[in-house]
Amino acid sequence: MKIGLISDTHGWIHPRLFEHFKDCDEIWHAGDIGNIETADTLSRFRPLRAVYGNIDGTPVRVVYGEYLIFKAEEVNVLMTHIGGTPGHYDRRVFPHLRELHPDLFICGHSHIAKVMYDKKEDFLYVNPGAAGYIGFHVFMTALRFQITGSRIHDMELIELGERGKAID
Repeated sequence: MKIGLISDTHGWIHPRLFEHFKDCDEIWHAGDIGNIETADTLSRFRPLRAVYGNIDGTPVRVVYGEYLIFKAEEVNVLMTHIGGTPGHYDRRVFPHLRELHPDLFICGHSHIAKVMYDKKEDFLYVNPGAAGYIGFHVFMTALRFQITGSRIHDMELIELGERGKAID
């Protein structure tokens, strides 16, 4: 299973994402989608799993929840928007991490791409950074990876260019 992972699009989809995600089986969005039209565009392209973020209004929140708990192949996944970072998890998400024991924890919000194994909590922490044009990030980023059985592998950082520069 090949996954395209994004966060913080804020209502705008980089045109190159469609090329980068053309071979993906699903797109996962870790919140701050921006509007329901953005989610609809992504879901017409590939099946979409998503959570809402702090900037998302009622139309997005009616369709997508704050937390998404699911199994991808043999990997238990927990996704939310505001999650914190290893050693400094958000107080609201920490009980879910302890109760659910995910293999893969995905969040957004920070606009900073980060992938690391949390040895203490025993899961892979993944934040794809921000794929959108709006925000305080310097580079627009996304991630692409594969899940085969219980293995999470071939993690690739996709740099979409500098935020605020002309889009080619």
